[in-house]
Amino acid sequence: MALSLHRLDSLLVIWNLVTVGTTDEDGRCPGLITTKAFTPGMYKMRFETGQYWESLGHNSFYPYVEIVFTITNPNERFHLPLLLSRFSYSTYRGS
Repeated sequence: MALSLHRLDSLLVIWNLVTVGTTDEDGRCPGLITTKAFTPGMYKMRFETGQYWESLGHNSFYPYVEIVFTITNPNERFHLPLLLSRFSYSTYRGS
């Protein structure tokens, strides 16, 4: 699934694209961002769920899913699972 990571510019209050990626067979996107680029702040991960389901020959209620989260300590390990069906989704902070 295609995804993009954005960081909020708190002065201009706009989202800046940080990087893009595609999940692997396990639904993970290793190496999406470098440790140096991962700084404290507010981030948004956008998952292109509609394109994903269309590629499998299905339609989907959600054309995309955006998850906004805050990073206070970039030295911690982060895992942001997205549990997905064609008509629902759930997420949580994993370890």
